[in-house]
Amino acid sequence: MTNVEVSTRTVRRADGTSIRYTASGPATGPTWVHIHGLGCRRTDFTEVTAFLPADHRVIAVDLAGHGDSTSDRTTWSMREFAEDVAAVTDVESVERCVVVGHSLGGVVAVELARLRPDLVSQVIGLDAFHYLTLYPAIEETAARALVQTFEADFAAGMRGLVNAGSVPDTDPAFTEETFRKMTGIAPSVGTSTLAEMLRWNMDEALLDIGTPVSTLAVRALLDPEAVQRYGDQITFVVHDLGSHHFHVEQPEATAKLLLAERID
Repeated sequence: MTNVEVSTRTVRRADGTSIRYTASGPATGPTWVHIHGLGCRRTDFTEVTAFLPADHRVIAVDLAGHGDSTSDRTTWSMREFAEDVAAVTDVESVERCVVVGHSLGGVVAVELARLRPDLVSQVIGLDAFHYLTLYPAIEETAARALVQTFEADFAAGMRGLVNAGSVPDTDPAFTEETFRKMTGIAPSVGTSTLAEMLRWNMDEALLDIGTPVSTLAVRALLDPEAVQRYGDQITFVVHDLGSHHFHVEQPEATAKLLLAERID
């Protein structure tokens, strides 16, 4: 584990958006950009960062409406999240980076590659892209029904997501900690973000980018149909490190997988 000196910084955009992020490592080093999942935050990557080489630069972003980032916007689209991350990389003068996205963060990473193809050399998802009940864009009636469950009882909807992302040996205390974290987000932000994610068309997005895409997929959660459908567009690296939030549970092993998967 490396002793990492982290700097916390802010970039401000239009619509009252203030994005908080952390940066560590030399500006000249190979660069990683880490993007968390729905209801999560940049600190999920703190320990992973500590197991990456000291000469690598690591930027971890709180998406708008998450963690310490704020915004007055009312629509939480995948494109706007990507614009937020792009604003951070612009301020940090990042010329090329590998973008690591957990779950929702994987979607944002692909949108960033779509938005800035010269910036993103590779997208690595953390248990992302293989949930066919979420993407590609699902039928509107089914999407609306799912969103309505969150509108009716946001905590119950989040509980369902956390439980669905657990595996048989997941520590119940970790599950509860994850649930508390994810329900800390404003229900309006979480529900709108989910609705926009369900409208995101992964098939179109993957066709639009030439960036290599892979995902570190939890074996117990992987849908074989997703591998059949996307195996020629996404590299699936299957593992048994833990739950949907394995990068928090097993940061050292996650860092090793990331380093092994990085191609530049």
